[in-house]
Amino acid sequence: MKMDFPVAKTVNARSSVRTYENRDLSANEKAQINAYIDNLSNPFSADVTFRLLEKASSTHGEKLGTYGVIKGAGNYIAASAAEKELALEALGYSFEKLILYATSLGLGTCWLGGTFNRSGFAAAMNLKEGDLFPCISPIGYPAGKKSTIESLMRWVSKADQRKEWSELFFKQNFSRPLTKDDAGEFAFPLEMVRLAPSAVNKQPWRIVQENDAYHFYLARSLKSDNEKVDLQRVDMGIATCHFHMAVLEKELPGKFQKLAKPGIQSPEQMQYIYSWIPG
Repeated sequence: MKMDFPVAKTVNARSSVRTYENRDLSANEKAQINAYIDNLSNPFSADVTFRLLEKASSTHGEKLGTYGVIKGAGNYIAASAAEKELALEALGYSFEKLILYATSLGLGTCWLGGTFNRSGFAAAMNLKEGDLFPCISPIGYPAGKKSTIESLMRWVSKADQRKEWSELFFKQNFSRPLTKDDAGEFAFPLEMVRLAPSAVNKQPWRIVQENDAYHFYLARSLKSDNEKVDLQRVDMGIATCHFHMAVLEKELPGKFQKLAKPGIQSPEQMQYIYSWIPG
């Protein structure tokens, strides 16, 4: 299947950008982003609403701000979803696909889940009662030099490091690591998962290969005071996007399906989310 951009090249090119040139997106780029938004979909039949916002705009006197962690950006993307099963996973999936598209255009982005003026952005989003609104991203032209706070944040989060295969992917159960040879043609989709971004770089996804199926689990490592802002579920959607785009690019047939529960013994902190069933 022809993708909108080369998956591996774009995944490897994407990085969190916190310092931007102080200029607005061009009219053409805004049109491209909005057209891509209009055609976004996800495998979970969940409606996700996106808006391309301008920092200069304000609603009811609320300013669009990020508490100093983002410098120079004049535009932001925000996303919300109606509350339903797998809504946050669907939001993470669609948002990451949009971020990777922006990367393919040469634009910078940065996932933000807590360091932004939530009430200001929520007002600009015209949220409905019960809507989930976990994150935003600036979007613009990366500056040539990172700010001091950006360099510090990347160092603290170990932004360029990722867990090894043996920590993330397993065969039949959680005590047996999955090798790239075991994964065969699915080694590429799994490597794209390994490279996915996540909140404070926790990489909470775990995947178990059982026969031909791949079961996705969430390894809980962050507590959320507000279940509606469960960033680790958004992270699962991001990882799923990477897996699915790679599978589609390689034309490996199958679909995501939430099973009653796989018959796999799992540690207490592991939460089963869904499975990829080939066929």
